[in-house]
Amino acid sequence: MSRDISSIHSWPGSYYISHDKRWENGALSITKTMVRFTSDQTKERLASFRLSNIMQIKMESSSFIFSTLTVLENGNVKHWFGSLKPNRVVVYNVLEHFWRERLLSPSYGTKGAEPQETKGRELIHLVAGAQRRLEDTGTVLHHQGEQFDNMMQGLGRIESDLGIADKCLSQLESPSWWPFPKAPWKTQKEAKAEDAARAAATAAAGSGSGKNKVIASIPALVSSGGETNLKPGCLVVMLSSLELRDTDCQLLHRFERKEVDEIRVHNPYEISVRQRFIGKPDVAYRLLSAKMPEALAVLEMQYKQKVEYTSEFTAFRSTPAASPCGAEGSIWTEGLQQGCQETEVPMEVPAGELSQLQVHVLQPAVSQAEAQELRQMLMQLKTLALEAETELERHDDMLAAVDGSTDRAILTMDKQTCRMKKLL
Repeated sequence: MSRDISSIHSWPGSYYISHDKRWENGALSITKTMVRFTSDQTKERLASFRLSNIMQIKMESSSFIFSTLTVLENGNVKHWFGSLKPNRVVVYNVLEHFWRERLLSPSYGTKGAEPQETKGRELIHLVAGAQRRLEDTGTVLHHQGEQFDNMMQGLGRIESDLGIADKCLSQLESPSWWPFPKAPWKTQKEAKAEDAARAAATAAAGSGSGKNKVIASIPALVSSGGETNLKPGCLVVMLSSLELRDTDCQLLHRFERKEVDEIRVHNPYEISVRQRFIGKPDVAYRLLSAKMPEALAVLEMQYKQKVEYTSEFTAFRSTPAASPCGAEGSIWTEGLQQGCQETEVPMEVPAGELSQLQVHVLQPAVSQAEAQELRQMLMQLKTLALEAETELERHDDMLAAVDGSTDRAILTMDKQTCRMKKLL
């Protein structure tokens, strides 16, 4: 599959030019807001339209029984694409996914205006401060968890010493002519019961119901064999794992947190997750989603050392941002000014004569870039909060185990004290 640094994906294929009644070879590419087809021979863009202008996407056959992919645009303009590689099903899945997510986006249909960064930056600073405080709280909770682990180990050693003391007292209580410890079968039963209780307490302390809580769930195109079989599904990010599911919510694969060896970010909308093995093939999945930036904020928090940004990601981020009034909007030959003029201000109002109220209406408090940054920071806050909740639940379980172990130790020590007094 060919790659264009300014696009999310690009596929080689052909485009039908209706006025010449011929097919032209080139590349079909998609960005966050646009679909384009560029000729290989002339490097001319034969087709370019917005995702929001698409009315229908279908897989059809031409009059020569030639498998094609058709896109119906506003104004009953139909585009025919053929000879798509690796196959038209993959291209259809990607186009349909980004078209649907574009239509379902909350910003779809809203009016654009000049950004005003003051309020947005103020909110970002507030969220950043809250994030730092929550990170400090997480550090303290982690330190307390280590202290609880040390307490559990100390209680385990105390119970072991008490068990040895019980055996010694049993031997002292036995008659001098009895060659075996007193009631050895009872001691074994008690030891087994104590081991079972200790194992249950350890399991309860180690397991946390919060580990299965969902942090983020996004629709995605999932492929287990590279880019040739992308199919609709979803990515579910949990505290302890990553789950890949199909459209029927059936589990395709589950990566435990410790099993994830590498997360490669190819562009803001495409990643690959890999688990390495020695002596057998690795388990790798590729995911493409219009909402991947939301999940990346969480993945960066959970898998800091395992997230790797490729050169493709760097090249993608270095290109100008996709904008209806930017580079992508400049390729339109018809309705250019209408496409970039998305305000409610009448065209006959001369420049510089806008009222103060109109200027205030045209300037949103938070820009789209700031809103995206805030969304990612809030996702990170959610991750930190869920991890803190899980750690607190683990602390509760360990406190219950410490309480039970302490009560058993006190009871055992009282019994052994009484037995020692009888021996004196």
